[in-house]
Amino acid sequence: MTLLPSSRAEAARPTLGVLLLAALFVGAGTLHVLTPRFFDQIVPPGLPLSPRAATLLSGAAELAGGLGLLHPRTRPAARWGLLALLVAVFPANIYMAQAPERFQVSPAVAWGRLPLQPLLMWMVWRAGRAARRRL
Repeated sequence: MTLLPSSRAEAARPTLGVLLLAALFVGAGTLHVLTPRFFDQIVPPGLPLSPRAATLLSGAAELAGGLGLLHPRTRPAARWGLLALLVAVFPANIYMAQAPERFQVSPAVAWGRLPLQPLLMWMVWRAGRAARRRL
């Protein structure tokens, strides 16, 4: 019994985990574009971008990264882009956790998101690996 894919086409297919992760990022990116007002509010002050520009830029990055996870050739680039995005948006999560009432979010949700960020980064790291080729 081999753990490696039996064909190149099989190696190119995203796993269920990669599909779910891609869907998560595509869904989040879509929300950033279609309903940006909430995301604008959690952009921390002091950024060199307007809140709307930061929201739309992060939404576009989520869409591109999520879609990039679906193809083996773009998966490694999507991995690095999504990891950079997750690091870049972490201050917004901290900002929201410091005053959740300002954003009409429960403290448990606001603080609970923080430890999920490293888990999400690990999932992106694993999902974004290039497909192994059989010798």
